[in-house]
Amino acid sequence: MKFTIFAERPVEVYRKCDIGLLISIILMWGLGLLTLYASSANYALRTFQDQFYFIKRQLLLSVVGWILFILFASVKISFIKKILPTLVIGTVILCLLPFVPGFSTPRNGAHRWILIPFIGETFQPSELGKLALVLFLANWFDKNQVLEDSQEKPSLLNPIIGLAVFVGIIMAQDDFSTALFMFAIGLLMFYMAGVKLGKTIPFIILAIFGMLIFVFSSSFRVNRLIAFINPSFDTHGYNYQTDAARSAISAGGFLGQGFGSGLEKINRVPEIQTDYIFAGWAEAMGFVGVIGYFILVLFFAWRAYRASYMCKTRFTALVGFGCTSCVFLQSLANCGVVCGALPATGITLPFYSSGGSSLLVSFCICGLLINISRSNGEEEYVYEETYL
Repeated sequence: MKFTIFAERPVEVYRKCDIGLLISIILMWGLGLLTLYASSANYALRTFQDQFYFIKRQLLLSVVGWILFILFASVKISFIKKILPTLVIGTVILCLLPFVPGFSTPRNGAHRWILIPFIGETFQPSELGKLALVLFLANWFDKNQVLEDSQEKPSLLNPIIGLAVFVGIIMAQDDFSTALFMFAIGLLMFYMAGVKLGKTIPFIILAIFGMLIFVFSSSFRVNRLIAFINPSFDTHGYNYQTDAARSAISAGGFLGQGFGSGLEKINRVPEIQTDYIFAGWAEAMGFVGVIGYFILVLFFAWRAYRASYMCKTRFTALVGFGCTSCVFLQSLANCGVVCGALPATGITLPFYSSGGSSLLVSFCICGLLINISRSNGEEEYVYEETYL
């Protein structure tokens, strides 16, 4: 009996991966490492007496990330569909573990992380939840056509419940920004699958009502909202980080200060290595660098959306669309927060921000996109192998 996981595509269903997409992923990762070192060296030296602390950690995680990237780029799409129930249920369980004593590592009252046994590192399950949600919705819409010209239109109750479960658990973790982001990605997949806007309006109204109650139930979230609406509010507190980031961006000017010139303004930004790392890139590279970053992200999105559009099967097309949207829209959202165009959130910048959960899941998502760029209707073929 033959056991196989990795794709052994017949010639007629094989094509080379999208080189442009692969290059854009490598560039985002490489430039992210450079930006992380330049932005965090002073903070790491003051805090850990090692200016290479964050970059060494990111490099170690990148080794694991590239292994996951190769795995997701090589595994059969049909195998992913085979293990999908286990993957989705397992992710839901992981998202519940932050509430379980012994696994949870609360920070500032939020239950978003779990402790990995024997390693001592933490993991944020909500990052994996984004990928699991995309796969769940893509699989359901693949099996249940909801296009306008369909004769039989199945109930949307199951995908709505699935989306609500993921969003509800993440909100309970006190991670409103990630929950809102997942809700947006879910709605986009609904519309991409052909669901009419009118069918989702009651659900959207109910979700918005619930989110408003959640926001106004906490003085911290209310103050953050006020700080966004009124930039002069509490400039030494809620608006301090955003003001410091804007100052760093302004200091970059047109051509930037350069990575080797000793960046000064970013030293005022609290924990620059995480959510506000784009300020470090902007100060180092200036307006030209900011435009260059957006060109890179747009190029990545173009190649990834194009690969998804060229897929011959509904599942791979929807997975490609959802995964691309996760990286692309998260990048734009993070930049919007740093520039002050969006309220402050905890959303990271893919491949740039320090953080193992975000980096590893970003590698998994991009590996899957490379796999999809090679796919040419693989799932339409029936394989006789037993999947391990």
